[in-house]
Amino acid sequence: MPREALGKCPVCGQNTEVTAISCNECGTKIEGHFELCRFCRLTGEQKSFIETFVKCRGNIKEVEKELGISYPTVKNKLEDAANALGYNNSPSYNYNGSDDTSRRREILDQLESGELTVEDALDMLKD
Repeated sequence: MPREALGKCPVCGQNTEVTAISCNECGTKIEGHFELCRFCRLTGEQKSFIETFVKCRGNIKEVEKELGISYPTVKNKLEDAANALGYNNSPSYNYNGSDDTSRRREILDQLESGELTVEDALDMLKD
């Protein structure tokens, strides 16, 4: 399996850049400062998740089945990958957070995914 360029510095965690590109066939070498694609910044786990997400055509229920994880976990992984790709301007979906907004969102998502009944969700939202 070919090695991939590191999108993040293993020491400080900042984005890396490629400074030389060469052709194995003719020996041409180009030096400069080249930005890596956004997907190079993803971790191996994030890349695997995105691959599964695309394979399932974005169907969260199918991703849940494929990976054996819950709806909130799928949403967290998707948000994590989106943030790693630089899409930080959307609202945060932290399903493990402790604030009221995150808790309500988690309850509503569990209701939507069928993990909770309407009655259970209403009781939890009252607390």
